[in-house]
Amino acid sequence: MYRKMLVLRFSAETTGEPIVCNLSRDFNLCFNILRAQIVPGEEGIMVLEISGNKRDVIRGLSYLRAKSVTIKPVEREIRKNNDICIQCGACTGICPTKALSINRQTMEVLFDPKLCTACEMCVSICPVKAMEIRFSKELMPYL
Repeated sequence: MYRKMLVLRFSAETTGEPIVCNLSRDFNLCFNILRAQIVPGEEGIMVLEISGNKRDVIRGLSYLRAKSVTIKPVEREIRKNNDICIQCGACTGICPTKALSINRQTMEVLFDPKLCTACEMCVSICPVKAMEIRFSKELMPYL
């Protein structure tokens, strides 16, 4: 099973179309919408996990691009700001995917963006807000 975590950006013209539904029906893909802000007639954004046969995932991604959906891997939208991180480790205990861990030799907090599912639990617990999620304000403008 091939799996991708993606941030999708929809144009105002496509937000009323059943694009994600078509991924399942036409390309035999499973999807899990982790968070979304989609309003017909306005630009939209979605954090989506898709999985299936690698060939089908590639075909599905081509379909999204043909529909003018901008696709970015989640790991490109999330980063740990090492300049402000105080290495307290609070984020490591709450991270459900172990994307954040502690190197026991150096006591440094490590971040593996490929394991991250963008749950944002680390953002809320970090005392200095060292975890930065670029799409978060677009989805939740009140944060």
